[in-house]
Amino acid sequence: MKRNIKTIAMLLCLALALLAFSGCGSGSNEEKTDAGQKDETAKAEVDMNKISINTQSSIKIEGSKIIYIDPFKRSEKTCDADIIFITHEHHDHFDSKSLKRAAGKDTAIVCPKSMLDAVGALDISENVTGMEPGDTQEIGGVKVEAVPAYNLDKSFHPKENGWVGYIITLDGIRYYAAGDTDALDELAGIKCDVAMVPIGGTYTMTAEEAAGLINKMKPEYVVPTHYGSIVGSPEDADTFEADIDEGIKVVRKL
Repeated sequence: MKRNIKTIAMLLCLALALLAFSGCGSGSNEEKTDAGQKDETAKAEVDMNKISINTQSSIKIEGSKIIYIDPFKRSEKTCDADIIFITHEHHDHFDSKSLKRAAGKDTAIVCPKSMLDAVGALDISENVTGMEPGDTQEIGGVKVEAVPAYNLDKSFHPKENGWVGYIITLDGIRYYAAGDTDALDELAGIKCDVAMVPIGGTYTMTAEEAAGLINKMKPEYVVPTHYGSIVGSPEDADTFEADIDEGIKVVRKL
């Protein structure tokens, strides 16, 4: 009888040991699943080689979509744009010749609502979307947020015109293209991976003001724009870079 009890006890211990081993295996699988989920939701890596600027604020971003922002003085006829963004109607941001060189037959165009008639008159695309500050749209699978862009103490870009900058989410990366603006309080809270901001002064914020704004935003990368041709100089870019906080990478494209 005592022998039977010992045998039963040994069997019970063996069964408990097997259950514990099985539980450890289950926990390991959960850890792998969790790790897999983290990998799937990991932040996309920024490739700054996908961004080019030929002059001023004429930006091209190449990813799963080809995006142009304010194409200006583009000599090559590519007709490869999936989406073209226009921030406002000044000639160095709304250049009909460059628009026609970048646009293809299926290109979508995004512009301020106040510019819908002007863009429509060019007869470049039937797919034109107007936005105003605070609007959010999805254009061709790309999330777009329109944000304010105006002057505080000069009259070149009045707030009442409803002109805009854009936050464009492409391939998991948030790009902020400011358009022509001063360093507005409502822009300081923008969350983005790459910020592209004017630094040339006169018509927009100065290099020092732009650096102050970027230090509040804290993007991973910043690209200074709107200098070196119509207004602003390479020295402005030097000033801007010197004033940027450590940890924010300045990448020059001009």
